[in-house]
Amino acid sequence: MSASFAAVLATAACGASNEDTGSSDSGSAGGGSSAAELSGDLVGAGSSAQQAAMTAWQAGFNTAQPGVTFSYDPAGSGAGRDQFIAGGVDFAGSDAALDDEELAGATEVCGDAGVFELPNYISAIAVVYNLDGVDDLNLAPATVAGIFNGSITTWNDPAIAADNPDATLPSTAISPVHRGDDSGTTTNFTDYLSKAAGDVWTYEPDGEWPLQSGEAANGTSGVIDAVTNGAGTIGYADESQAGDLGIAAIGVGSEFVAPSPEAAAAVVANSETVPGRGEYDLAVEVNRATTSADEYPIVLVSYHIGCVQYEDQAKADAVKAFEQYVISEDGQQAAADAAGSSPITDEARTAAQTVVDAITVRG
Repeated sequence: MSASFAAVLATAACGASNEDTGSSDSGSAGGGSSAAELSGDLVGAGSSAQQAAMTAWQAGFNTAQPGVTFSYDPAGSGAGRDQFIAGGVDFAGSDAALDDEELAGATEVCGDAGVFELPNYISAIAVVYNLDGVDDLNLAPATVAGIFNGSITTWNDPAIAADNPDATLPSTAISPVHRGDDSGTTTNFTDYLSKAAGDVWTYEPDGEWPLQSGEAANGTSGVIDAVTNGAGTIGYADESQAGDLGIAAIGVGSEFVAPSPEAAAAVVANSETVPGRGEYDLAVEVNRATTSADEYPIVLVSYHIGCVQYEDQAKADAVKAFEQYVISEDGQQAAADAAGSSPITDEARTAAQTVVDAITVRG
């Protein structure tokens, strides 16, 4: 049975109170002021969405641990998972948790202690639009789904008017813009549509856009450019890249909620963990259908995936020290400054700390 982060925290707190793990200061990239200086290589690959954050994390980590040679290839989430399962990298960055087949492969690489999955990069996905005369826009989940499946075609459609009773909406044609490349942002956006408006959006979540209609653009920058340069356009992109475009507030329960770092982190912290996974696997099923006005449900959750135990002491120490910095307040703020991501909550950090404390060498 799946459990919320709150349940995970209860277990984590109990374990922390009964164990002397020797855990390091969560604000230190090197594992505390008394930590030994480490050496060796630390190699990761995967999510391009994490690239800016990863650059910031590398800088912070190597400030404290200059003896570790760090590299990260932003080859994409799928490539990162594949390389990790093949034993080619020490950890993967991924905009999706491992599926059951991948988890089995990763467990073979990691051994009996299993795999960790840390959801340590959270970014709100904004529904961005360009519509003259409309500075504020509310969109219910079914309305968003209708716009992107092509059934709502003009800005004064009754569904949009019902969400915005005080707005003057033009009859301008809607021009939806979607990602043309295989994208973790698309995976998370279509996951939201299928779970929050499944009666309207009848497609499975996927990194590749399932429709031929609309305009395709590659990368976040391509979507932003297309929406910026078009009239009546609408798209989805990382909120930090929205610039001067309009950002829609999304229907959550009886309210409309705009994306914010706090609301994005809150929906992840209050989502359930994926059932049937190991003790140190914090993969989550985002509660896209939340009714809490404190939560924003269209978020990208990206993971670091690694082994709980490594064959080499130096490797285990490097992974542990790096993840210690990533989950720390300093590390999360560095990512927020560099990439506009949402720092994880203190509660999520407590759960993640238990995972980091467990990383060790195989006995």
